[in-house]
Amino acid sequence: MGKLAALAGQTVVITGASSGIGRATALMFARSGANLVLASRRKEVLVDLAHQCVALGARATAAPTDVSDPSAMQALAQAAERRYGRIDVWINNAGVGAVGRLEEVDLALHRQTIEVNLMGALHGAAAVVPRFIRQGHGLLINNVSLGAWTPTPFAAAYAASKFGLRGLTASLRQELAPYPDIHVCAVFPAIVDTPGFAHGANWSGRSLNPGPLLYRPDDVARVFLRLIGRPRAETVVGWPSAASKFAYGLAPVLTERLVGLALRTVLARAKPGPTTDGALLAAGPGPGDTDGAWLDRKGLPPASVFNRALAATLLAGAAIALASLWRRSASRR
Repeated sequence: MGKLAALAGQTVVITGASSGIGRATALMFARSGANLVLASRRKEVLVDLAHQCVALGARATAAPTDVSDPSAMQALAQAAERRYGRIDVWINNAGVGAVGRLEEVDLALHRQTIEVNLMGALHGAAAVVPRFIRQGHGLLINNVSLGAWTPTPFAAAYAASKFGLRGLTASLRQELAPYPDIHVCAVFPAIVDTPGFAHGANWSGRSLNPGPLLYRPDDVARVFLRLIGRPRAETVVGWPSAASKFAYGLAPVLTERLVGLALRTVLARAKPGPTTDGALLAAGPGPGDTDGAWLDRKGLPPASVFNRALAATLLAGAAIALASLWRRSASRR
């Protein structure tokens, strides 16, 4: 409740708000009484989401925006200020991807991936940072990915955009270091059950499957919420993301080879699938969904449940080991 109370009356801009993590964040933040400015390309979906947020206690504005257009992002910031007077939190969350061999995927899809994931975040920062400086405070959150730590074959543009976004975030953080009340945070989620797999482009010729270790969009939204009360430079969501960061930092060449081998094997064993541009070049029809229903179809619990089970197992093992050592020590006395 404390973190939600801290959001009351604050103005939050969320890009990529129509589905997935952005939608989950909007609905979670709406319960706080925040002023929400919801941005994505799909106007009808945004309007419906804004109505839901108002019903939950927020003030909410739908702002159809193409993040790859710098003038549109400036207009988004202006609209937020005009409606609510200031911007307290800006979340660059919009993201897309294209899967397939570099030379086979249409170059327009590679370009759009970088335009949305990297340039979209840069456009957002360029729009909001001058406002943060003028008002003396603000929080910028960039939703990055574990893909910023692990090279991803067959998604080269995606990997380039996420490695670049990590660098952009760190560089901007240092530029703004003289301003103690302006914070720049990077969030690195592991694989999340969102509609992103359906919205992305797939030129691999194979059906894509995100695997069994999937986190919920709410898991990431809770991290965003926590950062508002306690900003941190970098936050991972899920142990696979933490493991990727550690492995690539410790042994980058070995990690690169292992990931390459794993992804080549997965694609080779996958079932044939259709070639699609997804929603990269044009917003797709249909409702905005929070999750991709992968966990439901697989009949699996979210990965956060595995995390708790693993932690409980490790703690129980440690307790047993300590008890055994204590008994041995006591028997020698």
